[in-house]
Amino acid sequence: MRNSRSLLIIGVALFLALAAVLVAAKLMSDQGPSGTRVAVAAADIGQGARLVPTNLQLVEWPSGSVPPGAITDLKLLENRVTRTDIGNGEPILESKLAPPGTTGGLSAVVAAGKRAMTVRVNDVVGVAGFALPGNYVDILVNLAAGASDNGVREQSISKIVLERILVLAVAQESNRDDTKPRVVNAVTLELTPDQVEKLDLARSIGSLSLVLRNQVDPQPANTVGATRESVLGLPPAKAPAPVRAEAPRPASAPARPPAPRAEGVLVIRGLDAAPQAFDSKAPQ
Repeated sequence: MRNSRSLLIIGVALFLALAAVLVAAKLMSDQGPSGTRVAVAAADIGQGARLVPTNLQLVEWPSGSVPPGAITDLKLLENRVTRTDIGNGEPILESKLAPPGTTGGLSAVVAAGKRAMTVRVNDVVGVAGFALPGNYVDILVNLAAGASDNGVREQSISKIVLERILVLAVAQESNRDDTKPRVVNAVTLELTPDQVEKLDLARSIGSLSLVLRNQVDPQPANTVGATRESVLGLPPAKAPAPVRAEAPRPASAPARPPAPRAEGVLVIRGLDAAPQAFDSKAPQ
């Protein structure tokens, strides 16, 4: 009797536990799915690469932590081109993609309103190969002393003309994952149209150098440039005083001939004396 009662109690407990599990499952199903399917990279995708179905997949992502700009439909990614490197398992965000219709290559990496310009460098100008894609550099121009158009000799000067310029590629490589220095002979920079004009003029009138700067430092340099006098601690050179043209002197008037001297005698009359003059040119 006691055994049957124990079995009954155990059976009721098991029934109640099963009912609790079923009720909990029903409540969770009524709340809807716990995540959102988000497109992620199925392999490492390089900068400027075209997306294909083989390097994409949809995975469940917690609904409360879906990153802004995430893609939930793989059809929206057909023929899209990446602007940055995307690692395996990283979500595909709209901010990491070039506009629709963009072809692959470096042109997809250039930001809207910017231009890509290549400058020739060497192991010194290129910061010994440490200026890599994704880094920021300042551009320094050195002008040698020379005579200007007005004949005044200009002093040599070294001056930072462009600051915080993004390096898009070195030589023909735009991969940002490689951190090993590479000595190359050309660097491609991202510039605004105004900066392109300034850089083109700077490299035609002087020699260029790249200066590697901190990635997160936005502060401008605000320098006046270095001259021969400032480097050697000499007083500033005085500019030669301009030569003033002398005004033409007025033509001198012809000298007047001396007036003819009048000849005369002293006439004495009694106690009075008076000179008497007469013209020497009068007819005799």
